[in-house]
Amino acid sequence: MASIETPEETVGRDVHAAIPEDFRLESGQRLATTDVVGRLHGPDHAPLVVVAGGISSGRFAARWWPSVVKAGGPINLHHLRVLAFDLLPGRGAPGVTITTTDQARLLALLLDALDERRIDAFVGASYGGCIGLAFAAVFPDRIGELAVISAAHRAHPAATAWRGVQRRLLAFARDCGREAEGIALARQLAMTTYRTAEEFDLRFSQTPPPAAGDAWPVCDYLIARGAAYAEATSADRWISLSDSLDRHSVDPRAVRCPLTVVGFSSDTLVPIEDLRDLAARAPNLRRLIEAPSIFGHDAFLKERERVSHALHDVLNTLSLPSREIAA
Repeated sequence: MASIETPEETVGRDVHAAIPEDFRLESGQRLATTDVVGRLHGPDHAPLVVVAGGISSGRFAARWWPSVVKAGGPINLHHLRVLAFDLLPGRGAPGVTITTTDQARLLALLLDALDERRIDAFVGASYGGCIGLAFAAVFPDRIGELAVISAAHRAHPAATAWRGVQRRLLAFARDCGREAEGIALARQLAMTTYRTAEEFDLRFSQTPPPAAGDAWPVCDYLIARGAAYAEATSADRWISLSDSLDRHSVDPRAVRCPLTVVGFSSDTLVPIEDLRDLAARAPNLRRLIEAPSIFGHDAFLKERERVSHALHDVLNTLSLPSREIAA
């Protein structure tokens, strides 16, 4: 069944950039796909903001971040041009080792195809924030402001441990011919790292199921989330992007653009201590925002008011009229 586009998606347009034949990933590999695909929204000549999210995100930013990317929203499609892009590799590309720097270089190809030398701002959450940090480090002259939410300059070893189990589960299920079941199970495990024990305690009772092996109430929730995700990706693609998160490493001193860092104290995947370290070592820190949340890593999706206020402070200096006059 074809997906239904939101009004914001309908007014956007897809943009493509060819990947040169000599383009190599940091691993030395070549990508099987021939182009980078993005989606551009907003009025011509408005300030250009790149938006990137977690490994499940893509070019339809108004779909995966609807509380933020919308007309009249914190990333206002009436006043800004918004570019989001599909993360590579695609579904049918096994064994790809790709870094956040590679993703930044692919984004640069898309900007070149649009004849955009410089973006006014980059807003990245989770994996997208890692890409934003890599982009700022590799292309310091091509970025204005950078805001990263629930993302740091490195992967924490505890997060690598959880993701490593997910990757081994995905590979095992794929090799056994039960890939969809493996993706669903890996998603269930991932959800326990995205959310918090506090939220689970508030939401789910400990009413015992009829028999050993039956699902408890919290397990029903996880099973439903896994089933909903089973067709969203392939095992190989998830393995590549999960591994990319763990390879992520950027020297905070190389991020010289104005930087806003937003983190949540309950996030176990990206501990607040790592965000404090990033903020302390970045040479042009605008602001470090720390906030409590029962939603853990998923707070960037759930804490709408907090995220909205933070992004308003970052983006409110970008004005449409001045760009129109300059154009």
